[in-house]
Amino acid sequence: MKLFIKIYLISLLSLIVIALTPFSAHAQRKSKIYVEKTDVQRYTKKIGKERLLGNVIIRQGKTRFYSDSAYLDNKKNSFEAFGNVHINVNDTLDVYGDRMFYDGNTRIVEIFGDVKLVDKKATLTTPHLVYNRNTKIAYYERGGTIVSKDNTLTSKSGYYQTENKTFYFRKDVVLVNPRSETYSDTLIYNTVTETAFFLGPTVIRGKESTIYTEKGWYNTKTDFSKLIKRPVISSSQQTITADSIHYNNLTAFGQAFGRVEILDTLHSVIIRGKSGKMWDKTGVSFITDSAMAITYDDRDSMYIHSDTLWMFFDKKKQAKKMLAYYNVRFYRDDLQGRCDSMAYSMNDSTIRLYHEPVIWSGENQLTSDSIHVVVSGNQLDSLVMYNTAFIVSLDSTDTYNQIRGKDMIGYFRNNELYKILVDGNSQTLYYFRDDDGTLIGIDLAESSEMVIRLKDNEVDRIIYVSKITEVTYPEEKLPADMKRLKGFNWKEELRPVDKMDIFRNPGGM
Repeated sequence: MKLFIKIYLISLLSLIVIALTPFSAHAQRKSKIYVEKTDVQRYTKKIGKERLLGNVIIRQGKTRFYSDSAYLDNKKNSFEAFGNVHINVNDTLDVYGDRMFYDGNTRIVEIFGDVKLVDKKATLTTPHLVYNRNTKIAYYERGGTIVSKDNTLTSKSGYYQTENKTFYFRKDVVLVNPRSETYSDTLIYNTVTETAFFLGPTVIRGKESTIYTEKGWYNTKTDFSKLIKRPVISSSQQTITADSIHYNNLTAFGQAFGRVEILDTLHSVIIRGKSGKMWDKTGVSFITDSAMAITYDDRDSMYIHSDTLWMFFDKKKQAKKMLAYYNVRFYRDDLQGRCDSMAYSMNDSTIRLYHEPVIWSGENQLTSDSIHVVVSGNQLDSLVMYNTAFIVSLDSTDTYNQIRGKDMIGYFRNNELYKILVDGNSQTLYYFRDDDGTLIGIDLAESSEMVIRLKDNEVDRIIYVSKITEVTYPEEKLPADMKRLKGFNWKEELRPVDKMDIFRNPGGM
Protein backbone atom coordinates (compact mmCIF):
# COMPACT_ATOMS: atom_id res chain seq x y z
CA MET A 1 0.00 0.00 0.00
CA LYS A 2 2.79 2.41 0.94
CA LEU A 3 4.58 1.63 -2.31
CA PHE A 4 1.37 2.30 -4.29
CA ILE A 5 0.91 5.66 -2.55
CA LYS A 6 4.54 6.60 -3.26
CA ILE A 7 4.24 5.68 -6.95
CA TYR A 8 0.95 7.60 -7.13
CA LEU A 9 2.60 10.71 -5.64
CA ILE A 10 5.53 10.43 -8.04
CA SER A 11 3.05 10.13 -10.93
CA LEU A 12 1.07 13.12 -9.66
CA LEU A 13 4.20 15.25 -9.40
CA SER A 14 5.20 14.20 -12.89
CA LEU A 15 1.79 15.24 -14.27
CA ILE A 16 2.12 18.63 -12.57
CA VAL A 17 5.57 19.07 -14.14
CA ILE A 18 4.17 18.08 -17.55
CA ALA A 19 1.22 20.46 -17.16
CA LEU A 20 3.58 23.36 -16.53
CA THR A 21 5.80 22.46 -19.49
CA PRO A 22 5.49 24.31 -22.86
CA PHE A 23 3.24 22.59 -25.44
CA SER A 24 5.99 21.19 -27.67
CA ALA A 25 7.78 19.52 -24.76
CA HIS A 26 4.40 18.39 -23.39
CA ALA A 27 3.54 16.68 -26.65
CA GLN A 28 6.95 15.04 -26.81
CA ARG A 29 6.66 13.66 -23.27
CA LYS A 30 3.18 12.21 -23.97
CA SER A 31 4.45 10.49 -27.05
CA LYS A 32 3.04 7.12 -28.07
CA ILE A 33 4.62 3.79 -27.17
CA TYR A 34 5.63 1.78 -30.24
CA VAL A 35 6.52 -1.86 -30.71
CA GLU A 36 9.78 -1.79 -32.60
CA LYS A 37 10.32 -5.56 -32.69
CA THR A 38 8.85 -8.84 -31.41
CA ASP A 39 8.71 -12.45 -32.65
CA VAL A 40 5.00 -12.79 -31.89
CA GLN A 41 2.33 -10.07 -31.44
CA ARG A 42 -1.34 -10.80 -30.89
CA TYR A 43 -4.28 -9.07 -29.24
CA THR A 44 -5.83 -10.76 -26.21
CA LYS A 45 -9.46 -9.70 -26.10
CA LYS A 46 -10.06 -11.06 -22.59
CA ILE A 47 -7.64 -8.61 -21.00
CA GLY A 48 -7.76 -5.97 -23.72
CA LYS A 49 -4.01 -5.98 -24.23
CA GLU A 50 -1.53 -7.06 -26.87
CA ARG A 51 0.63 -10.06 -26.05
CA LEU A 52 4.27 -9.75 -27.22
CA LEU A 53 6.53 -12.83 -27.22
CA GLY A 54 10.26 -13.21 -27.99
CA ASN A 55 12.94 -10.53 -28.48
CA VAL A 56 10.61 -7.71 -27.56
CA ILE A 57 11.76 -4.14 -28.21
CA ILE A 58 9.42 -1.30 -27.27
CA ARG A 59 10.34 2.32 -27.92
CA GLN A 60 9.21 5.69 -26.70
CA GLY A 61 11.16 8.59 -28.09
CA LYS A 62 14.83 7.63 -28.01
CA THR A 63 14.45 5.19 -25.12
CA ARG A 64 14.19 1.45 -25.86
CA PHE A 65 12.78 -1.24 -23.57
CA TYR A 66 13.90 -4.84 -24.06
CA SER A 67 12.34 -8.04 -22.63
CA ASP A 68 11.45 -11.67 -23.38
CA SER A 69 7.71 -10.91 -23.32
CA ALA A 70 5.28 -8.12 -22.59
CA TYR A 71 1.62 -7.04 -22.29
CA LEU A 72 0.94 -3.77 -24.14
CA ASP A 73 -2.08 -1.59 -23.30
CA ASN A 74 -2.44 0.85 -26.19
CA LYS A 75 -5.39 2.64 -24.61
CA LYS A 76 -3.46 3.52 -21.46
CA ASN A 77 -0.18 3.89 -23.34
CA SER A 78 1.53 1.47 -20.89
CA PHE A 79 2.99 -2.02 -20.79
CA GLU A 80 4.24 -4.73 -18.45
CA ALA A 81 7.38 -6.66 -19.43
CA PHE A 82 8.89 -9.95 -18.21
CA GLY A 83 12.27 -11.71 -18.39
CA ASN A 84 15.67 -10.17 -19.17
CA VAL A 85 14.27 -6.68 -18.83
CA HIS A 86 16.60 -3.98 -20.14
CA ILE A 87 16.07 -0.24 -20.52
CA ASN A 88 18.53 1.65 -22.69
CA VAL A 89 17.90 5.14 -21.29
CA ASN A 90 20.76 6.83 -23.16
CA ASP A 91 24.38 6.25 -24.21
CA THR A 92 25.59 6.25 -20.60
CA LEU A 93 22.67 4.75 -18.65
CA ASP A 94 21.10 1.27 -18.71
CA VAL A 95 18.70 -0.45 -16.32
CA TYR A 96 18.22 -4.22 -16.00
CA GLY A 97 15.73 -6.38 -14.09
CA ASP A 98 13.35 -9.36 -14.12
CA ARG A 99 10.04 -7.53 -14.54
CA MET A 100 8.85 -3.98 -15.13
CA PHE A 101 5.78 -1.82 -15.52
CA TYR A 102 5.92 1.36 -17.58
CA ASP A 103 3.40 4.19 -17.89
CA GLY A 104 4.07 6.06 -21.12
CA ASN A 105 2.02 9.08 -20.03
CA THR A 106 3.77 9.72 -16.70
CA ARG A 107 7.03 8.26 -18.11
CA ILE A 108 7.57 6.38 -14.84
CA VAL A 109 8.93 2.82 -14.86
CA GLU A 110 8.83 0.38 -11.95
CA ILE A 111 11.35 -2.49 -12.08
CA PHE A 112 11.39 -5.66 -9.96
CA GLY A 113 13.74 -8.56 -9.30
CA ASP A 114 17.51 -8.38 -9.53
CA VAL A 115 17.51 -4.75 -10.58
CA LYS A 116 20.75 -3.22 -11.80
CA LEU A 117 21.23 0.41 -12.86
CA VAL A 118 24.51 0.94 -14.74
CA ASP A 119 26.18 4.11 -15.93
CA LYS A 120 29.82 4.97 -16.63
CA LYS A 121 30.46 6.10 -13.04
CA ALA A 122 28.55 3.63 -10.87
CA THR A 123 26.40 0.51 -10.65
CA LEU A 124 23.30 0.31 -8.43
CA THR A 125 21.75 -3.04 -7.48
CA THR A 126 18.43 -3.35 -5.63
CA PRO A 127 15.37 -5.66 -5.59
CA HIS A 128 13.02 -2.83 -6.62
CA LEU A 129 13.48 0.47 -8.45
CA VAL A 130 11.26 3.30 -9.63
CA TYR A 131 12.68 5.48 -12.40
CA ASN A 132 11.11 8.76 -13.48
CA ARG A 133 12.17 9.69 -17.03
CA ASN A 134 10.88 13.25 -16.58
CA THR A 135 12.96 14.08 -13.53
CA LYS A 136 15.63 11.49 -14.43
CA ILE A 137 15.61 10.25 -10.84
CA ALA A 138 15.70 6.61 -9.74
CA TYR A 139 14.21 5.65 -6.34
CA TYR A 140 14.67 2.57 -4.18
CA GLU A 141 13.38 1.74 -0.69
CA ARG A 142 14.10 -1.97 -0.21
CA GLY A 143 17.86 -1.68 0.19
CA GLY A 144 20.46 -0.88 -2.43
CA THR A 145 24.17 -1.26 -3.15
CA ILE A 146 26.22 1.16 -5.27
CA VAL A 147 29.69 0.35 -6.54
CA SER A 148 31.79 3.25 -7.86
CA LYS A 149 35.47 2.54 -8.47
CA ASP A 150 36.95 1.63 -5.06
CA ASN A 151 33.83 2.71 -3.16
CA THR A 152 30.90 0.49 -2.20
CA LEU A 153 27.83 2.11 -0.65
CA THR A 154 24.76 0.45 0.83
CA SER A 155 21.59 1.85 2.38
CA LYS A 156 17.97 0.93 3.05
CA SER A 157 16.57 3.66 0.83
CA GLY A 158 17.72 6.37 -1.52
CA TYR A 159 17.52 7.90 -4.95
CA TYR A 160 19.86 8.66 -7.80
CA GLN A 161 19.85 11.81 -9.91
CA THR A 162 21.12 10.32 -13.15
CA GLU A 163 21.69 13.68 -14.80
CA ASN A 164 24.15 15.08 -12.26
CA LYS A 165 25.34 11.61 -11.12
CA THR A 166 24.40 12.14 -7.47
CA PHE A 167 23.12 9.50 -5.03
CA TYR A 168 21.06 10.38 -1.95
CA PHE A 169 21.19 7.70 0.77
CA ARG A 170 18.96 7.28 3.84
CA LYS A 171 18.94 4.83 6.76
CA ASP A 172 21.84 2.54 7.71
CA VAL A 173 24.21 4.01 5.11
CA VAL A 174 27.60 2.29 4.78
CA LEU A 175 30.47 3.50 2.57
CA VAL A 176 33.43 1.16 2.26
CA ASN A 177 36.74 1.72 0.46
CA PRO A 178 40.29 0.34 1.00
CA ARG A 179 41.12 3.16 3.45
CA SER A 180 38.03 3.41 5.62
CA GLU A 181 34.47 2.43 6.47
CA THR A 182 31.78 5.09 6.88
CA TYR A 183 28.47 4.65 8.69
CA SER A 184 25.86 7.36 8.39
CA ASP A 185 22.18 8.17 8.71
CA THR A 186 22.08 10.45 5.67
CA LEU A 187 24.72 10.67 2.95
CA ILE A 188 24.98 12.22 -0.52
CA TYR A 189 27.52 10.84 -2.98
CA ASN A 190 28.53 12.34 -6.33
CA THR A 191 30.03 9.74 -8.67
CA VAL A 192 31.78 12.34 -10.86
CA THR A 193 33.67 14.11 -8.07
CA GLU A 194 33.68 10.94 -5.92
CA THR A 195 32.69 13.10 -2.96
CA ALA A 196 30.49 12.03 -0.04
CA PHE A 197 28.46 14.65 1.87
CA PHE A 198 27.31 13.87 5.44
CA LEU A 199 24.01 15.34 6.65
CA GLY A 200 23.51 13.42 9.88
CA PRO A 201 25.37 11.44 12.56
CA THR A 202 28.32 9.78 10.79
CA VAL A 203 31.17 7.52 11.91
CA ILE A 204 34.29 7.03 9.73
CA ARG A 205 36.56 4.19 10.83
CA GLY A 206 40.10 4.21 9.44
CA LYS A 207 43.06 1.96 10.15
CA GLU A 208 44.38 4.14 12.96
CA SER A 209 41.51 6.42 13.98
CA THR A 210 37.75 6.89 14.12
CA ILE A 211 35.94 10.09 13.11
CA TYR A 212 32.51 11.19 14.32
CA THR A 213 30.76 14.07 12.59
CA GLU A 214 27.24 15.27 11.92
CA LYS A 215 27.97 17.40 8.88
CA GLY A 216 30.75 17.68 6.31
CA TRP A 217 32.15 16.09 3.19
CA TYR A 218 34.84 13.64 2.15
CA ASN A 219 36.44 13.44 -1.31
CA THR A 220 37.33 9.78 -1.77
CA LYS A 221 39.48 10.60 -4.81
CA THR A 222 41.72 13.22 -3.20
CA ASP A 223 41.30 11.77 0.32
CA PHE A 224 40.45 15.24 1.63
CA SER A 225 37.70 15.84 4.17
CA LYS A 226 36.04 18.88 5.66
CA LEU A 227 34.10 18.17 8.85
CA ILE A 228 31.96 20.70 10.71
CA LYS A 229 29.52 20.76 13.66
CA ARG A 230 32.00 19.60 16.38
CA PRO A 231 33.61 16.56 14.71
CA VAL A 232 35.66 14.17 16.86
CA ILE A 233 38.76 12.22 15.75
CA SER A 234 39.70 9.38 18.13
CA SER A 235 42.60 6.96 18.29
CA SER A 236 43.51 4.44 20.98
CA GLN A 237 44.82 7.08 23.40
CA GLN A 238 43.93 10.45 21.87
CA THR A 239 40.84 12.41 20.96
CA ILE A 240 40.74 15.58 18.85
CA THR A 241 37.65 17.75 18.53
CA ALA A 242 36.91 21.25 17.18
CA ASP A 243 34.15 23.31 15.59
CA SER A 244 35.51 22.21 12.20
CA ILE A 245 38.39 20.07 10.95
CA HIS A 246 40.01 19.94 7.50
CA TYR A 247 42.13 16.87 6.85
CA ASN A 248 44.15 15.59 3.87
CA ASN A 249 44.77 11.88 4.33
CA LEU A 250 47.29 11.74 1.46
CA THR A 251 49.61 14.32 3.03
CA ALA A 252 48.46 13.48 6.60
CA PHE A 253 47.97 17.20 7.24
CA GLY A 254 45.01 18.63 9.10
CA GLN A 255 43.72 21.94 10.38
CA ALA A 256 41.28 22.52 13.23
CA PHE A 257 39.27 25.68 13.83
CA GLY A 258 37.29 26.92 16.83
CA ARG A 259 37.28 25.41 20.35
CA VAL A 260 40.02 22.93 19.49
CA GLU A 261 40.71 20.23 22.08
CA ILE A 262 43.25 17.38 22.14
CA LEU A 263 42.84 14.78 24.89
CA ASP A 264 45.72 12.39 25.65
CA THR A 265 44.43 9.81 28.13
CA LEU A 266 47.80 8.01 28.38
CA HIS A 267 49.57 11.04 29.86
CA SER A 268 46.49 12.76 31.32
CA VAL A 269 46.91 15.90 29.21
CA ILE A 270 44.25 18.11 27.61
CA ILE A 271 45.24 20.82 25.12
CA ARG A 272 42.81 23.56 24.07
CA GLY A 273 42.87 26.56 21.75
CA LYS A 274 41.02 28.30 18.94
CA SER A 275 43.19 27.09 16.04
CA GLY A 276 45.49 24.16 15.37
CA LYS A 277 47.43 22.21 12.76
CA MET A 278 48.50 18.54 12.57
CA TRP A 279 51.28 16.84 10.62
CA ASP A 280 50.65 13.16 11.31
CA LYS A 281 53.52 11.80 9.19
CA THR A 282 56.09 13.69 11.24
CA GLY A 283 54.10 13.37 14.45
CA VAL A 284 53.75 17.12 15.10
CA SER A 285 50.77 19.31 15.98
CA PHE A 286 50.31 22.76 17.45
CA ILE A 287 47.56 24.82 19.04
CA THR A 288 47.45 28.59 19.14
CA ASP A 289 45.11 31.49 20.00
CA SER A 290 44.17 31.20 23.69
CA ALA A 291 46.17 27.96 23.85
CA MET A 292 45.97 26.05 27.12
CA ALA A 293 47.26 22.67 28.31
CA ILE A 294 45.78 20.89 31.32
CA THR A 295 47.67 18.11 33.09
CA TYR A 296 45.39 16.37 35.55
CA ASP A 297 45.43 13.77 38.32
CA ASP A 298 43.01 12.57 41.00
CA ARG A 299 43.76 15.53 43.26
CA ASP A 300 44.51 18.57 41.16
CA SER A 301 45.11 19.89 37.64
CA MET A 302 47.80 22.18 36.24
CA TYR A 303 46.66 24.81 33.71
CA ILE A 304 49.34 26.03 31.28
CA HIS A 305 49.00 28.88 28.80
CA SER A 306 51.37 30.19 26.12
CA ASP A 307 51.16 31.84 22.71
CA THR A 308 51.61 28.43 21.04
CA LEU A 309 51.59 24.84 22.27
CA TRP A 310 53.39 22.15 20.26
CA MET A 311 52.87 18.39 20.65
CA PHE A 312 55.26 15.71 19.33
CA PHE A 313 54.28 12.04 18.87
CA ASP A 314 56.20 8.84 18.24
CA LYS A 315 55.51 6.26 15.50
CA LYS A 316 52.87 4.63 17.69
CA LYS A 317 50.98 7.96 17.88
CA GLN A 318 51.87 8.32 21.55
CA ALA A 319 52.69 11.79 22.87
CA LYS A 320 56.38 12.13 23.76
CA LYS A 321 56.92 15.88 24.23
CA MET A 322 55.03 19.15 24.61
CA LEU A 323 56.61 22.57 23.99
CA ALA A 324 55.10 25.90 25.08
CA TYR A 325 56.52 29.00 23.41
CA TYR A 326 56.45 32.58 24.64
CA ASN A 327 54.68 34.12 27.60
CA VAL A 328 54.18 30.85 29.45
CA ARG A 329 52.05 31.00 32.62
CA PHE A 330 50.71 28.07 34.63
CA TYR A 331 48.54 27.52 37.68
CA ARG A 332 47.60 24.76 40.08
CA ASP A 333 46.44 25.13 43.66
CA ASP A 334 49.87 24.37 45.15
CA LEU A 335 52.17 25.62 42.39
CA GLN A 336 52.19 28.57 39.98
CA GLY A 337 54.78 29.78 37.51
CA ARG A 338 55.86 31.90 34.60
CA CYS A 339 58.65 31.74 32.01
CA ASP A 340 59.30 32.53 28.37
CA SER A 341 59.26 28.92 27.11
CA MET A 342 58.67 25.47 28.53
CA ALA A 343 59.25 21.82 27.53
CA TYR A 344 57.41 18.83 28.99
CA SER A 345 58.95 15.43 28.23
CA MET A 346 56.61 12.47 28.69
CA ASN A 347 59.56 10.03 28.60
CA ASP A 348 61.11 11.26 31.85
CA SER A 349 58.05 13.18 33.14
CA THR A 350 60.06 16.39 33.45
CA ILE A 351 58.86 19.97 32.93
CA ARG A 352 61.70 22.33 31.92
CA LEU A 353 61.29 26.11 32.27
CA TYR A 354 63.59 28.48 30.35
CA HIS A 355 64.37 32.22 30.15
CA GLU A 356 63.76 33.98 33.46
CA PRO A 357 61.57 31.28 34.98
CA VAL A 358 59.78 31.87 38.28
CA ILE A 359 57.78 29.42 40.41
CA TRP A 360 55.59 30.16 43.41
CA SER A 361 54.96 27.46 46.01
CA GLY A 362 52.94 28.67 48.97
CA GLU A 363 54.70 31.73 50.38
CA ASN A 364 57.89 31.05 48.43
CA GLN A 365 59.06 32.49 45.13
CA LEU A 366 61.72 30.44 43.33
CA THR A 367 63.86 31.77 40.46
CA SER A 368 67.00 30.73 38.55
CA ASP A 369 68.40 30.63 35.03
CA SER A 370 66.37 27.45 34.35
CA ILE A 371 64.10 25.21 36.43
CA HIS A 372 63.28 21.52 35.94
CA VAL A 373 60.22 20.03 37.65
CA VAL A 374 59.94 16.22 37.84
CA VAL A 375 56.49 14.59 37.96
CA SER A 376 55.93 11.02 39.20
CA GLY A 377 52.59 9.27 39.09
CA ASN A 378 50.94 12.55 38.02
CA GLN A 379 52.21 14.18 41.21
CA LEU A 380 55.03 16.66 41.81
CA ASP A 381 58.21 14.79 42.80
CA SER A 382 61.11 17.26 42.77
CA LEU A 383 62.55 20.36 41.13
CA VAL A 384 66.05 21.47 40.19
CA MET A 385 67.12 25.12 39.85
CA TYR A 386 70.32 25.81 37.91
CA ASN A 387 72.68 28.80 38.21
CA THR A 388 71.88 31.63 40.60
CA ALA A 389 68.96 29.91 42.28
CA PHE A 390 66.95 32.20 44.54
CA ILE A 391 64.09 31.69 47.02
CA VAL A 392 62.19 34.67 48.41
CA SER A 393 59.24 34.87 50.82
CA LEU A 394 57.52 37.96 52.15
CA ASP A 395 58.25 38.66 55.84
CA SER A 396 56.37 41.94 56.19
CA THR A 397 55.22 44.68 53.88
CA ASP A 398 58.80 45.65 52.97
CA THR A 399 61.04 42.88 54.31
CA TYR A 400 61.81 39.53 52.72
CA ASN A 401 63.34 36.22 53.77
CA GLN A 402 65.87 35.21 51.13
CA ILE A 403 67.92 32.14 50.19
CA ARG A 404 70.50 32.25 47.44
CA GLY A 405 72.83 29.61 45.95
CA LYS A 406 74.40 28.30 42.78
CA ASP A 407 72.04 25.29 42.39
CA MET A 408 69.07 24.01 44.39
CA ILE A 409 67.10 20.76 44.52
CA GLY A 410 63.61 20.79 46.01
CA TYR A 411 61.52 17.77 47.04
CA PHE A 412 57.74 17.44 47.19
CA ARG A 413 55.55 15.29 49.41
CA ASN A 414 51.85 15.11 48.50
CA ASN A 415 52.48 17.90 45.98
CA GLU A 416 53.86 20.14 48.76
CA LEU A 417 57.45 21.40 48.88
CA TYR A 418 59.01 20.12 52.11
CA LYS A 419 62.83 20.11 51.63
CA ILE A 420 65.37 22.09 49.58
CA LEU A 421 69.10 21.34 49.19
CA VAL A 422 71.26 24.36 48.36
CA ASP A 423 74.66 23.69 46.76
CA GLY A 424 77.43 26.24 46.16
CA ASN A 425 77.83 29.79 47.53
CA SER A 426 74.76 29.48 49.74
CA GLN A 427 73.49 32.64 51.44
CA THR A 428 70.49 33.32 53.65
CA LEU A 429 68.86 36.46 54.97
CA TYR A 430 66.17 35.52 57.43
CA TYR A 431 63.95 37.52 59.83
CA PHE A 432 63.50 35.59 63.07
CA ARG A 433 60.31 36.46 64.91
CA ASP A 434 58.64 35.41 68.14
CA ASP A 435 55.25 33.67 68.15
CA ASP A 436 53.53 37.03 68.54
CA GLY A 437 55.38 38.41 65.52
CA THR A 438 57.97 40.43 67.43
CA LEU A 439 61.26 40.61 65.53
CA ILE A 440 64.04 38.80 67.36
CA GLY A 441 66.82 39.51 64.89
CA ILE A 442 67.92 39.33 61.29
CA ASP A 443 70.20 36.43 60.48
CA LEU A 444 72.66 36.73 57.63
CA ALA A 445 74.58 33.51 56.92
CA GLU A 446 76.85 31.98 54.31
CA SER A 447 77.72 28.30 53.74
CA SER A 448 78.86 26.11 50.89
CA GLU A 449 75.85 23.82 51.43
CA MET A 450 72.64 23.95 53.40
CA VAL A 451 69.35 22.05 53.87
CA ILE A 452 66.07 23.94 54.19
CA ARG A 453 63.08 22.27 55.83
CA LEU A 454 59.63 23.63 55.07
CA LYS A 455 56.31 23.16 56.83
CA ASP A 456 53.01 24.26 55.32
CA ASN A 457 55.02 25.82 52.47
CA GLU A 458 56.94 28.08 54.89
CA VAL A 459 60.57 27.80 56.00
CA ASP A 460 60.63 25.84 59.26
CA ARG A 461 64.41 25.57 59.81
CA ILE A 462 67.72 25.91 57.98
CA ILE A 463 70.57 23.43 58.46
CA TYR A 464 74.04 24.65 57.46
CA VAL A 465 76.17 21.71 56.33
CA SER A 466 79.72 23.16 56.20
CA LYS A 467 81.84 26.33 56.35
CA ILE A 468 79.24 28.51 57.98
CA THR A 469 79.65 32.24 58.51
CA GLU A 470 76.71 33.70 60.41
CA VAL A 471 75.87 37.11 61.86
CA THR A 472 72.62 38.12 63.57
CA TYR A 473 71.73 41.82 63.44
CA PRO A 474 69.21 43.87 65.35
CA GLU A 475 66.85 45.54 62.89
CA GLU A 476 68.44 48.99 63.33
CA LYS A 477 71.97 47.61 62.85
CA LEU A 478 71.39 45.82 59.52
CA PRO A 479 73.17 47.80 56.78
CA ALA A 480 70.75 49.08 54.14
CA ASP A 481 72.72 47.42 51.31
CA MET A 482 72.32 44.01 53.00
CA LYS A 483 68.51 43.97 52.97
CA ARG A 484 68.61 42.47 49.49
CA LEU A 485 70.91 39.63 48.46
CA LYS A 486 72.48 39.87 45.02
CA GLY A 487 69.97 38.91 42.33
CA PHE A 488 66.88 39.74 44.44
CA ASN A 489 63.79 40.32 42.25
CA TRP A 490 60.29 40.15 43.76
CA LYS A 491 57.74 39.28 41.04
CA GLU A 492 54.52 38.75 42.99
CA GLU A 493 52.55 40.89 40.50
CA LEU A 494 53.22 38.26 37.82
CA ARG A 495 51.78 35.40 39.87
CA PRO A 496 48.57 33.81 38.48
CA VAL A 497 45.84 33.90 41.13
CA ASP A 498 43.55 31.27 39.52
CA LYS A 499 43.33 29.06 36.43
CA MET A 500 41.82 31.79 34.25
CA ASP A 501 44.44 34.33 35.31
CA ILE A 502 47.02 32.46 33.21
CA PHE A 503 45.61 34.37 30.21
CA ARG A 504 46.43 37.73 31.79
CA ASN A 505 49.48 39.46 30.35
CA PRO A 506 51.00 41.44 33.22
CA GLY A 507 53.85 42.81 31.09
CA GLY A 508 57.53 42.00 30.89
CA MET A 509 59.33 39.38 32.89
